[in-house]
Amino acid sequence: MNYAQLLFPDFSLILCGYLVCRYTALNRTVWEQVESLVYYLLFPVLLFHSIVKSPLDLLAASSLISAGLLMGLAGIAMAYSLPHLPWLGRHIDPREHAASAQVSFRFNSFIGLALADRLAGSEGLLLIAVLIGVCVPLFNVAAVWPMARHAQRGFLRELVRNPLILATATGLAANLLGFTLPVWLEPTVTRIGAASLALGLMAAGAGMQFGHLSQAKTLAVAVLSIRHLLLPLVAFGLAKTFGLSSAQATILLAFSALPTASSAYVLAARMGYNGGYVAGLVTLSTMLGVVSLPFALGVLR
Repeated sequence: MNYAQLLFPDFSLILCGYLVCRYTALNRTVWEQVESLVYYLLFPVLLFHSIVKSPLDLLAASSLISAGLLMGLAGIAMAYSLPHLPWLGRHIDPREHAASAQVSFRFNSFIGLALADRLAGSEGLLLIAVLIGVCVPLFNVAAVWPMARHAQRGFLRELVRNPLILATATGLAANLLGFTLPVWLEPTVTRIGAASLALGLMAAGAGMQFGHLSQAKTLAVAVLSIRHLLLPLVAFGLAKTFGLSSAQATILLAFSALPTASSAYVLAARMGYNGGYVAGLVTLSTMLGVVSLPFALGVLR
């Protein structure tokens, strides 16, 4: 399978978002509102629908869930360890690291859902929705904790108000209780989901920034190496260890190589850190996804 060709539609939407934001009247102010619409309404609806529309066998998905959580914990451990490595720590500013560590393990859900749909259809959407459901709470805690510790702020309110956590938790509960959407509501919810994927990918492109990439180069190389090289290798080993099915292994490898979350710079800026630098890391991570995804899906798989 030509994964570069498979990824082209998604990354072309990212490029369209970047060009529209930079060279038309639909500037960053407009796309901030679009991003909020996707993040707080359209995307949660897609997550909820993806989970409830197919019966979920937690026992059958337990290996994938375990592999996803272990992969996430490995990424968090590697990110947290960077300032303590003797040959690397002296080149890393603790405050910059607190804001940037999240880039190593967080993921762009917009790209992940669009890619899962193209790779494995409804089964792929269900599998990645489960991974998102179990990993988002863990990753959000790990992202907020170092910044809250350095800024002496609490992080519980950041978690309980997260729309992705709310959507996935309610979706999993509804699925296990046997809830299904009424037939007459399906077309509307399906169209909302399709809109969230397209707008989410374009919003990721609109948020790309290049101005701060010259800062803290050592830290940038370290966190992006974890995100785009080491995590796919960890996922490959876990897929073999747990004996995942072909579909599960494909989704786990795709999940491991996704660009980092586009909202990472929003979180950093909102908590008083250098949002511009984190935005540069997000931009570079989005570009590196063009390489890491074919590597994970074409070479490792």
